[in-house]
Amino acid sequence: MELKTLDYSVSDGIARITLCRPAELNTMNGDFWPEMVQVFRAIAHDMDVRCVILASTGKHFTAGLDLKWAGQNAAASTGGDLGRQREAFRRHVKELQESFNVIDDCRVPVIVVTQGGCIGGGVDLVTACDIRICSSEAYFTIQEINVGIVADVGTLQRIPHLLPQGLIRELAYTGRKFPAAEALRYGFVNRVEDTHADALAAAEVMAREICAKSPLAITGIKQVLNYGREHSIADGLEYVAVWNAGMLQGEDMKEAVKAQMARLSATYANLKA
Repeated sequence: MELKTLDYSVSDGIARITLCRPAELNTMNGDFWPEMVQVFRAIAHDMDVRCVILASTGKHFTAGLDLKWAGQNAAASTGGDLGRQREAFRRHVKELQESFNVIDDCRVPVIVVTQGGCIGGGVDLVTACDIRICSSEAYFTIQEINVGIVADVGTLQRIPHLLPQGLIRELAYTGRKFPAAEALRYGFVNRVEDTHADALAAAEVMAREICAKSPLAITGIKQVLNYGREHSIADGLEYVAVWNAGMLQGEDMKEAVKAQMARLSATYANLKA
C-alpha cells in the first residue's frame, strides 16, 4: 500500500495509522481523503486487527483542511451550468465525509491520540473515533467559523453525542480553543497525559487490553452502541436481542466463563474473513 499522508502498520492485533506530514502540520490535502478510506478498507478485510490507534507526528495533530488545495479545487469547479456545479460540489463533500464515516463504521474500536492543535477537520476526525486521548498541551478548535464556512464532514453531526448543546454552540459559533483540561472535564477526551509520548503509551496499553477481549463481543458492542445512537431505546433493545440471539452461538462466551472460573486469561480466535 503506497501512502503519501499516512503511515500504516499492523502488529499484535493493533493497526497503527499515523499522519506523517509534520512539516505541513498534517494538513488534509487531496491525497489524505482517499488514503484514509483505503486504510480503513484494508482494516475491514484484515481479521487480525482487533483495535486501531490513530495518531500523528510533529507539534500539531493536524491544522485541518489544506486551504490551498481546497481553493484550487473550488476554482476548478467554476464555469458551466450553476446547478451542475453545485451538484458536483455536493458529491465532493460526500466523498470527503466518507473519509471519516469509515472510521465511525470501523468494525473495531479506534483510539485517537492528539497533541498540539486539533483544528477544523481534525475535530471532524476525532469525533468519529471511539476513544480520545491527548497530551496536556492539546486543544481542539471548530475552526470552520473562522474561515466563514459551516463544518461539513462530521463535527456538527457527531459532537452532539459527546458534549452539551450549549458548549457545542459556543465552540462552533466562536471557533475558540477547547483546551485539554476543559475537554477532560466535559468528557470529550478519556484521558489527558503529560506528553505526547505518554499519551501514545496510554493508547497502547488500552489497545492491548481491548485486543485481549472477545473480538466478536467487541464488534457487537460497537455495532449496538452506534445503532442506539440513531434509534430509540426500544429499537436498541430489540437490535441487541437479535444480535445476541445470532452471535452467542460461538465459543467465545464459553471460553470467557471457563477462563474466569479458572482465574486465567481467555484466548479468543480471530474473526474469519
